[in-house]
Amino acid sequence: MSSVTGEAPVIEFAGVEKVFPGHHALRDLSFGIDRGELVTVVGVTGCGKSTTFNLILGLFPPSDGTVRVAGHDPHAEFEWFRRRIAVVFQDARLLPWRTALQNVCVGMRFAGIPKEQWQERARDWLSRLGLAGREDAYPHQLSGGQRQRVSLARAFAVDPEIILCDESFSALDEITAQGLRQEFVELVRTGGKTGVVITHSLTEALTLGDRILVLRPPGHLADDIAVPRDPDPALLDELRERVLAGMTPPAAADPAESAVPAL
Repeated sequence: MSSVTGEAPVIEFAGVEKVFPGHHALRDLSFGIDRGELVTVVGVTGCGKSTTFNLILGLFPPSDGTVRVAGHDPHAEFEWFRRRIAVVFQDARLLPWRTALQNVCVGMRFAGIPKEQWQERARDWLSRLGLAGREDAYPHQLSGGQRQRVSLARAFAVDPEIILCDESFSALDEITAQGLRQEFVELVRTGGKTGVVITHSLTEALTLGDRILVLRPPGHLADDIAVPRDPDPALLDELRERVLAGMTPPAAADPAESAVPAL
């Protein structure tokens, strides 16, 4: 697949099919994400978002077609991706018996970063994410937003090339989520990272990414939408309608089934 930069995409799906017992999750899915892009992926439940996410992580191989990340097969070359990809989940997934600082260090331990670097890097990232002075707090002593900040610090501390977010801001109240989204975008762009964000939120999709990949059941790409920086309200409304149109399946037997997509 061609790239707008002329370089090979850092993430590329070509004719990808994925079949599970009794379920055809992806059908002929093809797209490319350039190095340094921040791309959101949206779609109704069952459209293949999670399967796409897990294929990028190399958790299983495609049934057909190819998945390449930085030119490598993420499933066959799983060990090659250590430190190159970091993940932030909806649940912060912190170890409750470890402090914020220790949780960030755990990520670096599994990434194979030399132990002598752990403390300095962990403190630096916790400070960048507004948690200076909270390094010794345990997860139960932190708010939901603070726990997610620790999760982000853990991901960025390993200095990955690619950051994957799976509904990472959806469990937070909107004010907290809005602030964290803005910080996340700034960290990705200033750090030269490539970001992929799975989301159910149209607002998040429209405000986070350079592009929106719209998936529609049965697991194929319905639209690929470029999002300009700081779009005016009229354009935002237009883009929102385009995303909704892409998510909506063709006319169903019962009009009520397709009137409003389930986000």
